[in-house]
Amino acid sequence: MANNRATKSGFAAEAQRKINSKYSEELAQECLEWVKQITNEDFSTSGEMDNFYEVFKNGTRLCRLVNIIKPGSVKKINESQMAFKCMENINAFLDVARSLGVPAQETFQTVDLWERQNLNSVVICLQSLGRKAGNFGQPGIGPKEAEKNVRNFTEEQLKAGQGVISLQYGSNKGATQSGINFGNTRHM
Repeated sequence: MANNRATKSGFAAEAQRKINSKYSEELAQECLEWVKQITNEDFSTSGEMDNFYEVFKNGTRLCRLVNIIKPGSVKKINESQMAFKCMENINAFLDVARSLGVPAQETFQTVDLWERQNLNSVVICLQSLGRKAGNFGQPGIGPKEAEKNVRNFTEEQLKAGQGVISLQYGSNKGATQSGINFGNTRHM
């Protein structure tokens, strides 16, 4: 847990301050309210870092959340407060989140939550999961995901596009991509 580590100093402290500065209490509160709505559990929805950490640190609430979104996705939720059991819960949540379509770059590492290293990445993961929840009949949060917009062109349209000279080819009043030449070039 976070209190088992020595306090950071120097570059490590500066890096941790930078990571913590990215944390948004408003987005965290939105995530907490969304989790509370889906799970029907009673807990504080304050977006402060301490509260956010306390709500999710053992991973049980996260596992119950994904079990509601996709029933039976986490087979066993560990209720023990032992470190490795809590980290198993967090890992189980992350595995299910990836299987539900959360991109790998929007997930977090177990220590980001368990050791309170980067709670902003946990918020990002929950926001991403919230966008995917709509696909499973649950209320979502955040902006709606874009849908594919595939365009099919005929051969005639593609050939017509090849005949158009783009201004990027340098036909704009003698200008080229390398710039305008004033006088002789420099010879070395």
